[in-house]
Amino acid sequence: MPDLTEGVARFRRDVYPAKADLFAHLAAHHAPSTLFVGCSDARVVPELITGSEPGELFVVRTAGNLVPAYTPGTDGVAASIEYAVAVLGVSDIVVCGHSACGAMTALAERRDLTAAPAVAGWLRHADAAQAVSGTGAGAAASSVDALVRHNVLAQLANLATHPAVARALAAGTVTLHGWVFDIATGGVDVLAPAAPAHAA
Repeated sequence: MPDLTEGVARFRRDVYPAKADLFAHLAAHHAPSTLFVGCSDARVVPELITGSEPGELFVVRTAGNLVPAYTPGTDGVAASIEYAVAVLGVSDIVVCGHSACGAMTALAERRDLTAAPAVAGWLRHADAAQAVSGTGAGAAASSVDALVRHNVLAQLANLATHPAVARALAAGTVTLHGWVFDIATGGVDVLAPAAPAHAA
């Protein structure tokens, strides 16, 4: 906690003054262009990876960058997606997976999650990706990487089931993007349903 307190002090002393005009503008304006769905992993920082300023990304972070398919009822992830698309009018949605993802590794290696039942239940939202990748006990790192990629594509498909996203896709006002961030190299692979292509 002392590190965080010192970080706040540094922000107020060194960062905020240089961006005071930006924060004054943001105090009354919220118009991000992109919904960024990423993993909760502390090593994946959307604003750092994309070089974004405050106010540019609307960020949703979940374990495994999972997006449950739409179902009626109250759901924090669904509410955030709906708000970003229907209220804020984002034009792009990125689902970003990453190398060495703990959630995908647990699934690929079929680890025992008995002691973490909420985690086990949440990871069921990656069942479609796991079925495609066919990973299992003793999975190699390449199999985990494949599951990470299949999972990004599966979550893009789940996103499209949300009514606000489906309407925006039909109207041509939003575009979906799949990314995989490599922690070791800082590279980002852009995924397409047909074939992945390297970017940045």
